[in-house]
Formats: sequence, structure tokens, C-alpha cells
Amino acid sequence: MVFRILQRQNAAKFAVSPFYFKNSSRVHAQAFSTGAKFAARTDRLAIRRPITDRSRYAYSIHTAAGKELSEKCSLFWKSRRWRRIAAAVAVSLGIGTYTVCNYDTAYLVAASMYRSSIAAKATFKVAWDYYLNFPDLPDEGDESTSPEECQRILEARSAVHLRAAEVVKQALMKNGGIYIKLGQHLSAMQYVLPAEWCSTMQALQDKNTASSVEELDLVIQKDLGKSISELFSEFDPKPIGVASLAQVHRAVLRSDGQEVAVKVQHPMVRTYSDIDIATVSVMLEFVHSVFPEFQFMWLGTEMRESLPQELDFRTDKSNAEQVGWNFSRHADIPLTVPRMLRATERVLVMEFVRGQRCDDLNYLRKHGISPASVSREIGRIFAEMIFVHGFLHCDPHPGNLFVRPRNPAETTHGYNFDLVLLDHGLYRRLPSRFRYEYAEMWRALMRGDKKQIVYWSHKLSGTDLYHLFSTILTGQTWETIESKSLTAATGPAQLDFSSMRTKQPDLVRQITEVLASVPPVLRLVLKTNDLLRMVDQKLFADQPPSVQQHAQMLSWLRTSHYCLVAICDARASDIKHSQSRRGILQTTTRITRLLTNWFSFWLYDSALSVYSLVLYLSMASTRLAFLWSRLFGL
Repeated sequence: MVFRILQRQNAAKFAVSPFYFKNSSRVHAQAFSTGAKFAARTDRLAIRRPITDRSRYAYSIHTAAGKELSEKCSLFWKSRRWRRIAAAVAVSLGIGTYTVCNYDTAYLVAASMYRSSIAAKATFKVAWDYYLNFPDLPDEGDESTSPEECQRILEARSAVHLRAAEVVKQALMKNGGIYIKLGQHLSAMQYVLPAEWCSTMQALQDKNTASSVEELDLVIQKDLGKSISELFSEFDPKPIGVASLAQVHRAVLRSDGQEVAVKVQHPMVRTYSDIDIATVSVMLEFVHSVFPEFQFMWLGTEMRESLPQELDFRTDKSNAEQVGWNFSRHADIPLTVPRMLRATERVLVMEFVRGQRCDDLNYLRKHGISPASVSREIGRIFAEMIFVHGFLHCDPHPGNLFVRPRNPAETTHGYNFDLVLLDHGLYRRLPSRFRYEYAEMWRALMRGDKKQIVYWSHKLSGTDLYHLFSTILTGQTWETIESKSLTAATGPAQLDFSSMRTKQPDLVRQITEVLASVPPVLRLVLKTNDLLRMVDQKLFADQPPSVQQHAQMLSWLRTSHYCLVAICDARASDIKHSQSRRGILQTTTRITRLLTNWFSFWLYDSALSVYSLVLYLSMASTRLAFLWSRLFGL
């Protein structure tokens, strides 16, 4: 302001009037007190000297003390020290003020940074371990490497896999929530990940940290408007099950005394979801930049699409009601879907159904339940979902499939058990065109028709790696498929992908390329298939290989039946639509085509039924022989 005043004055007045300058010391003191204290008193003649600056004119007073202080000030302001001090003070004041005014947000930021640092540390540690200690396999035909050296290399690679998987598992368990969900997904990717990774991650199916009852009470009060004691006359503090996103408690309603299961979301899962998904995506991008052959960025995209549905329990309720209605017409299928009573975003109250995990072999033996029957009915249920209903439960791990003992005389299906389907948060609707193409692909695989396999594989996956896509889909080698032996009990019950990766170093890159190219809905179908295979492996863990092979073949035949159903329905729909579009087909022609379509289905399905009966009897005789040998030591 002082400079503006000086500029407004007449320049000649400053030049000819020493009296003005002598009596203007107060003005100079105000103008230069912050940077030049020497202007407190001006007894000498001040010389007006224009200096080129941002202002039109600037003025300074030249004295020895003034020059010295001016130089010091100039050096200080030109240095970076004052900027660092000012920045530190500003940041400290800003953080302090923001924390006081927005404590919850500040806590969220700090917690998110901590969780992200755990994920980043694990990612860097694993990447560094692989970079330094993971040996390359010798080239095929390289005779310079001895068998002992090859074995040492394989052991070193396995050790790195185990260390890396354990580091990642500990990080996922420490963060919990969505990270546990990611680990569960990785445990099913046996065709991509080494066996050491899959076996390590399978522990995450059960190891989830439970929230306290006090924390759950806050969630219930916020969502339902009442506390636990007001809503329930009994509330078991020990959870029945703890999952990655929620946990379930047994309770009794105070209103009518009904026994219920209460599913409550972990308090901070929704809060951390966005930052956790972003962190996972960044970490996957980093892994891809270090190891370009790993193309798993779609995992982050899939989580971003699926998680909002799983975090809203109202979606869980509507999905359960839909799947219950779909199977209400199938009295011969032993499926029970708990009745949903009340749902909010984070709290779900449902009918309480007693039972145990489907892979608990001791529980099955105790109640006289056949693991083979459990496996067969699980396969039927999910084949119905995929090929007929087009409404698929995409998370069928053993914790979501319970077995409840029943008296066969009291049931319509004739079995001594019910299958209880839980956790209805993750479903996908399969379009009719997709179901038809998927059924045609399976039909071609069953026949070993290479031409049709190539065609439908490209239609479904958009890739030319048909042999690899077929292997992922069936879990069998291409040689088994091409030799038309898929429905013959000759091959292994489950393909060993670890040995394949050892023999084909480029296999992982090709598999990730296939998974990155397929549509998202097909990836979820493949994931569902993998989880169902894992359930079958556990159900037949104590059975001889021949029984496992027969069970696998029966599974293929059951799939073939539902493929025929889907194809027959699609063709019948095309016949009806062609009639409505053109209007030139006579009624008799239309009826003839429909009858031909139905007869073709009946003919093939009858052949499958006969073959299934033969395999079933063969499996029964093999099991009897196995039991006889164990009883009498033969």
C-alpha cells in the first residue's frame, strides 16, 4: 500500500524536498519493517533509486547496516530452508485442524494407508523373492543338467512358491474382508497357480476373524433401529460361521419365539471396500509390470463389479427367493434354501437350518449319508442352474453347501439328506444364447469332435487356443478329449496342472491370455466349475482312484444330459420364433419339426441313461470290492 501511495505522489516532490523525506521516516518504517529494520529512523538523505521489479517502481535506502541485513534476507529467501519450514508448519497445522474437525475421516485415511502398506509390502517382498531366488527350468533336451540338478531346481522353485504364498496369506489375513475374498478366489485357480499357492490359500476358506458382539450390536442398531436385546430373546455370542464379509449367529426372535440365523456384516468392510479394491488393482498392475506373463488385472475389475452386490444383503434375500422358486418345481432334487425373513444392507434374518459342511466325511458317515449321492445331487443342482434356469450361484465352496440329515419317508426326493444352499450374494444371469453355445461346446467335448470344439471354443472364449480352453473347462488333457475318452473311465479323475506347468513353461502365459480374453460371465462359470471339482475331490478323498474315475464319468454324463436339454429348448424356441417371424410355415410342418427335435433329444438322452446305469453299477461293484479288501485285508 505504501508503494501505491508513493507512486501517486509527484516524482519532483520527492527529488527537491529533503524536508519531506526527513519527516517521512514513519512511512519508511511501515514500508520496510518486515525486511529492513534499519529504516526505523532516517537521518540521512535518502536517495530515490528506481529498481526494475514486478511493481512499476521500487525504492530502497542504502546504508551499511541496511546492505548487510538486506543481503542476509536475500540469501534466506533464496534458500529452500524457509520453504521447507513453511511447508512443514502448514502441513502440520492442516493435519491437526482436519483431524480435530473430521476425526472419523482422518481415522479412515490412516487405516486405509496402513492396510495399503501391508498389501504393498507383501507384494514387493514376493516380487523380490521371485526375482532373486526363482531358478529357471532347464531347456528341454538339455543333457548338461543332471537329474539331481533338475530335482534341486524343482525343490528351489517349490520353496519360493511356498514362501511367497505364505507371505501373501498372512497379509490377506491381517487385512481381512475383501482380501480374504481374494484369497478364496485364488485357491480355486488350480490351472493357473502352483499347487503350493492353492493349498496355502485354501486355509482362507475357514480362517476369518470374527467381529465382537458389541460391534455387531452397533451395526444392528443402525440398520434395524433396535439393539440385539430388544430384537432377540436369545443371541448366541459364538458365531456359527465367520466369512470374509459377514458372520452368522443363532438367535431366537423376541416377537414370536422363532429360531433364526442372523447374518451381520463386519463393521468396517463397506468402509474399506473402495480403497481395498483400488489397492488390489494397483498391486495387480505392479505384478504385471514385473512379470508381464501374469495378466490378472481382470480380478480387480471382477471384484469391483461383484462386491457391491455381495455387500447389500437385500440382494442376498432376492436371490435366495429366486433360486428357491426355480427349484420349487423339482420335488426330486434334495435342495433346501433357507426362508428369508428380513433384510437390510448389512443385516439378514433367515430361517435357521441345522446341518454341517458337505465335505465333512465323518459327519456323513455318522448319519449314513453317501458322499457319492451328495456329489451327484450337487452336480445336478448346478447343472440345472447353468443350462436350464440361467441363474447361477457363483460361490459354491464347501462352507456354502451344508448337508442336513433327513428321514427318507418324510421327503419327496427319497434321499436321507437335504442340501442346504447358503450365501446368495454372488449370482449371475446367463443369457439364453450363452447357455446354448456353452451346451454345444460341452456336447462337442463329449463327442471329441475337433471341428466343433474349435468353432464353439472361438465363439465362447474369443481365442484360438481351443485345446487349452478345453483343458481348463474339463480338467482333462487334450489327448483325452481328442481321443473321445472323456466319457470313458480311462483317464485321471483330475488333471495335474502342476506337472503340466513344469513340462510347458509357457503354459501360464497362455492360460492367463485365455482368462483375460473370455467374457466375465464365462470366467465366473469356470470359477464355479473349479469350486465344484474341489468339492468332489474332498468327497472322494478316501475312495480308490477307480471310484473317483467312475464318479467323474457319471458327472460328464449328467452334464451331457443337461446340455441336450439346453440345446433342445433353444432349437424349440428357434422353431417358434421362425413361425412368428415369417408366418409361412404351416402348422403341420412346425409340429413335425418340434416332434423331431424332441425325439432326437429322447434318443440321445436314453442312450446316456443306459450308459450312466452301467457306470453306476460298475462303480458300486468297485466300491464293494474295495470295502471287501479293506475288511479282510486282501
